Amino acid sequence: MNASFGIDHPLLATHDIEVLREHLSSLGFNMTTIGKHPWGTSTSLAMFDGCLLEIMGIYDDTLLDKVPAGNFRFGRHVYEHLQVREGVALSALHSTDSVKDAEHAQQFGLTVAGHLEFGRDVTLPNGKQGRTKTTLALMPDAQFPRLSFFLCQQHRPELIYVPEWLSHPNTVDGICGVNIVALEKHHAKLKAQFGGLYDGFETINGGFKFQTANGVLRVMNAVAFETNISPLPDGIRHEDSPSIAGMDFTTSDMNILLEWIEKSKTDYRVIENGVALSKPSLTANTVMRFFGGP
Repeated sequence: MNASFGIDHPLLATHDIEVLREHLSSLGFNMTTIGKHPWGTSTSLAMFDGCLLEIMGIYDDTLLDKVPAGNFRFGRHVYEHLQVREGVALSALHSTDSVKDAEHAQQFGLTVAGHLEFGRDVTLPNGKQGRTKTTLALMPDAQFPRLSFFLCQQHRPELIYVPEWLSHPNTVDGICGVNIVALEKHHAKLKAQFGGLYDGFETINGGFKFQTANGVLRVMNAVAFETNISPLPDGIRHEDSPSIAGMDFTTSDMNILLEWIEKSKTDYRVIENGVALSKPSLTANTVMRFFGGP
């Protein structure tokens, strides 16, 4: 299970959620049906134990300013990012106490705009019904808007992390890292910001990394990203503002995963202990890598 400030779920914003959902399903992810938020965004999930993969689109741009958290409007934020390009618009960090964790984040310079609460009715595989309860603490970053975060606390985890929903045909079973591309002039600020949330850091080629409660958070310049991760889409390579450009996942059976990738006719390349999909344009400008077990 995850813990406070661990990687929970970056939001992959896309112009066509149905196409992206179909592609991820073809790769063997057990994607939920497309749901709707009251602030105009549509969503589909691949759920893991304590974290998830979420894709998001816009279904009604007249609702974008509904349900604000202070001066932050979730739907508007996603919409404005999609006017520039697809990609991770903001990211969730796990929380076990959104109020306490938000206070901790504020001590280290992060801005908490406000809290949102919402829920949805669910029917469990055994037929029992329940209603989820989720609290978000929104932490927009005015300087680096694509690195805006929010804390996500699930008050009814037994209605979220249901074993049948956590099983994916491709055997992917979790997130093990996110990869941020950032110009070196921004590294000092990012190191200080993340240093308030995580203990210590390790220097890597072209940047640094922190270990979170759920996966590694890496920051590197574009040259290092393309050398060590993957070529970047042009729209990201030349951006001044930092952004999450890659996500890493774990799989319990690399051979089964490869069968799904090959069946979907998706280009990939073999990397150390894993594979990387070769066309991030198919996954909302986000480079997806998959790694096998120890």
